[in-house]
Amino acid sequence: MNAFLSRLFHRPRMDASAWIEVDELQRRLAAGDAVVLVDVRQPEEFTAPPGHLPGAVNMPLADLPGRVRELAARRQSVVLVCKTDRRSALAAAELFAAGLRDVAVLRGGTDGWRRQGRPLE
Repeated sequence: MNAFLSRLFHRPRMDASAWIEVDELQRRLAAGDAVVLVDVRQPEEFTAPPGHLPGAVNMPLADLPGRVRELAARRQSVVLVCKTDRRSALAAAELFAAGLRDVAVLRGGTDGWRRQGRPLE
């Protein structure tokens, strides 16, 4: 039934484990966990104020299919980020379909990060 509703509303089906909260990401980064932050916004959004998460790399959503191998080769957890979390959720579904499993979406995106008082670059 969930798969049907996901297709009906054009939303990717994702497990609850595919989301990460701002506090958990901050804890993992502070602990030095091997995480690659992938911001899937357009380059002009990535560089424009208010900015992006510290250490994030820009891989626009449209370019992501061509960069799956690059992400897989890093052998790190992937955390996807956008302004809210909608494009990131789409990106997570694409990466999961391509075979990557250690992928999460930052709940609330950069907006959520800022609401928690965290700085952007």
